[in-house]
Amino acid sequence: MAKNPATPPIAPTPAFLPSFLKLAAANIISNLMVPLAALVDTAFLGHLDDIRHLGGVALATVIFNVAYWSFGFLRMGTTGTTAQARGRGDVDGLWLILLRNGAIALTFGLLILLLQAPIRELGFGLLSGEPAVRAAGIEFYNARIWDAPAVLLNLVLMGWFLGREKGRRVIALSMVGNGSNVVFNYIFINQLGWTSAGAGWGTALSQYLTLIVGLGLLLREGGGQNLRAVLPQGWNPQAIKGLFLLNRDILVRTFALVLSFALFTNFSAALGTETLAANTLLLQVVTLSAYFIDGIAFATESFAGRYYGSGDRTHLRRLLTLGGGTSVALALTFALAFVLFPQPLFSLLTIHQGVIAVVQTYVLWLVPVLGLGAIAYMLDGYFLGLTAGKTLRNATVLAAGVGFLPLALVAQALGSAHILWLALVGLMAARALTLLWSVPKSLA
Repeated sequence: MAKNPATPPIAPTPAFLPSFLKLAAANIISNLMVPLAALVDTAFLGHLDDIRHLGGVALATVIFNVAYWSFGFLRMGTTGTTAQARGRGDVDGLWLILLRNGAIALTFGLLILLLQAPIRELGFGLLSGEPAVRAAGIEFYNARIWDAPAVLLNLVLMGWFLGREKGRRVIALSMVGNGSNVVFNYIFINQLGWTSAGAGWGTALSQYLTLIVGLGLLLREGGGQNLRAVLPQGWNPQAIKGLFLLNRDILVRTFALVLSFALFTNFSAALGTETLAANTLLLQVVTLSAYFIDGIAFATESFAGRYYGSGDRTHLRRLLTLGGGTSVALALTFALAFVLFPQPLFSLLTIHQGVIAVVQTYVLWLVPVLGLGAIAYMLDGYFLGLTAGKTLRNATVLAAGVGFLPLALVAQALGSAHILWLALVGLMAARALTLLWSVPKSLA
């Protein structure tokens, strides 16, 4: 195949710093649309007279986090392998990665739709919560589940564009998808009064709109022609085996992480509706910060893949220093803002002063959770760029099993939300330490 004009040559290494900051800024802007949409949804539901809708959506979101973000390897694996193919100048490889991962995403998305009933019964059967809260969560689930194919295909598209350092396309997709989510939820929740179900339908429709725009961007750069050209090479057992091995490791890593947050939310629900609501608001702050940090991590992933593919260890070292320092600074800024100004900031999300009072009891935990989490998420991006799936898998499983789970079980037994937050600190600390331990070997 002829060289694709839509794939620009790699920037020379002296342009590393401005190129990195430019891509990181693009990622942060696009990432911001996700938590802002979620915060708007939370604000709509948090301002309803009945707090059960906020708690119900929090419960249902646990199921979607497990069901969807367990497939986060579709984005992560796509970005790292795409960046490495770009570093090698392998144009055919770029389109083959999109083709193969897209086929995997569509297959699993349709499978989730077929299994939606047993997933619902199993998920809500394992979750705690009052009957009214569970009912609200089921309403959200029954609407949101229909976006499964679009969600997984969008993960592949985002990962592919990130691996090619197409920051503007990522911003465009995020603005379309998450901006429309805000609009749809305003209409469905605020205007039509569909409450939990409205939040689900709004999110689902926005995912399909994102997919349509993403496919349109592919067609504009000759995606149809390029994909048809590499189609005969699509079935390659050895390449597909390597893809599944990488995806398997990332899947285990993501599942361990998602399961830890799911248990955190479930144990919070067992402590009462007010504690569940308060911890939901605090986790929204963690999520907001994580999307800022992920902007740095995504850029780190793209550049790590590029430099690893070209054998440039010097810039890998510079990348770690720049990514780590920027991530920690952003995380601590967020944490301190909410610690110092909890009343005005959390009042934007809910009118229930009792919930805000509970939030203020636990808000200091944001400092260690976000500070240590910043290191862990940045290193996630670094090792994803190196496609070091085993390193990520082992670090996260160890962190979940040793750093989080024992303390979480103690928190449940004693009914202590403070110990539950300590467990989350343990998760972040163990992830950061185990990944830092593996850095020197990656630079050898």
